[in-house]
Amino acid sequence: MSGGVQATARILARDDGRGGTSLPVLEGDGPLALRRTRGSGTEARVMLVGAMSGPLGGDHFTVRATVEEGARLHLGSAAATIALPGQAKGEARYDVRLTVADGGELRWLPEQLISAHGSELYVSTHVDVGAYGRLVLREEQVLGRVAEEPGRLGSRLAVRVGGRTVLDQELACGPGAPGGWDGPAVLAGHRAVGQLVVVRPEFVADPVPARVLGDGAVVMPLAGPAALVSAVAPDALRLRRLLDEALASLG
Repeated sequence: MSGGVQATARILARDDGRGGTSLPVLEGDGPLALRRTRGSGTEARVMLVGAMSGPLGGDHFTVRATVEEGARLHLGSAAATIALPGQAKGEARYDVRLTVADGGELRWLPEQLISAHGSELYVSTHVDVGAYGRLVLREEQVLGRVAEEPGRLGSRLAVRVGGRTVLDQELACGPGAPGGWDGPAVLAGHRAVGQLVVVRPEFVADPVPARVLGDGAVVMPLAGPAALVSAVAPDALRLRRLLDEALASLG
């Protein structure tokens, strides 16, 4: 990954003791700029603003967010992230590390990640939630722009709740990926795929039942106070609609 851009964004959300959430750490470098926006109630809102194109080949971006007890953070992005081919050889990496303490709440709702033709990107998302923490995490991946073949995209999503792993899954798509990724057992010809992970303490007493949510989406209970929604769709717009409907159905 020599010659690529290295960039890190860091966010720390803390209960301000006055019924709100403060952000004692809010810093981003290079292409990862952070902007605080108007929140609601006790929630602080932060937008990740891409100051440059990318990630390009060889780049390594990292986002680290920590939500302490009593704090509430909504973290999103201003626009879709587009993985593009670059002059530097080697795949790009995008790492997301999220920590939510007991009594904290995080909504990680970025815009779509688009894998453009010729790009190589590996995305790794690791989340650690306290047993009494709350999380809404949305992940959306679009394979190629309009009428374009995708690049190679690999991703891993791992979630721990109360020190216990409740989800650890990987997906590889595009040129060079293991055979079958576009077949009926995986994407079935669709070009948009997404996950929604919801962690709520009340799911312990009232687990989410497994069910089909329309055409292309299912909800599944996870171990502990968590649920997973997986969806595939022909395009980004339909995928977002499926995930929004799924989140609303979870109450």
